[in-house]
Amino acid sequence: MPLSKIEDARNLSDEELANEIVAAKRELFDLRFQKATGNLEKTHQFKHKRHRIAQLMTVERERQLLLPTAAKGETTEAPSAEVESESTDPTTSETQPEGE
Repeated sequence: MPLSKIEDARNLSDEELANEIVAAKRELFDLRFQKATGNLEKTHQFKHKRHRIAQLMTVERERQLLLPTAAKGETTEAPSAEVESESTDPTTSETQPEGE
């Protein structure tokens, strides 16, 4: 059985992706359990499951990183510029008492 392709994972919806991750982790647990009890015959399945989990988690992380980028495009530039100018003002310091 060849290793699965990452394109298969990219075609899944977010919910399906989360379900696939949980299912693959459960299958890996079952493989470990079979190994401990001496019932495991196909040891290559460890490699396949770990590979599949890595693919699924990579796609999930890619999607997480894309969400903030998309949200930035929807906001206006003016509020972010005000926040930057306030935070970079060296004359204000919250750690100094008012009397000094």
